Amino acid sequence: MVIQVLMAVVVALVALPALVVGGRRLTRRGPRSLRTVGGSRSEFVVVVVGRTLGLLLILALSALVLVATIGAVVRDLHDLPSLVYVAFVLDLLLAALVVLTSGGPRRPRTRRRASPAPR
Repeated sequence: MVIQVLMAVVVALVALPALVVGGRRLTRRGPRSLRTVGGSRSEFVVVVVGRTLGLLLILALSALVLVATIGAVVRDLHDLPSLVYVAFVLDLLLAALVVLTSGGPRRPRTRRRASPAPR
């Protein structure tokens, strides 16, 4: 029972915030994106579709794990199907992938002086 509650808490604290972070960067074009000067629109569409499918997979896995663990706690079940544990690990791995590839907050560029002083 402790494992089931721990799984539900970890999914709520790790995977659900990853959905928010991933949703914010869904259409962002950062320096590491495929949208280059000569890049086509189809490349960008493929990236956005891939990101969307990944977020939908995280959402489905999170819902599966949360429903199974909360249902097991309510009904006082001691055993979960092993597929729930597999979904839990896959959900955490995908959430880590989304968070680690989203990049941090952008730092403002340092300002250069208007004209270098002659020496």
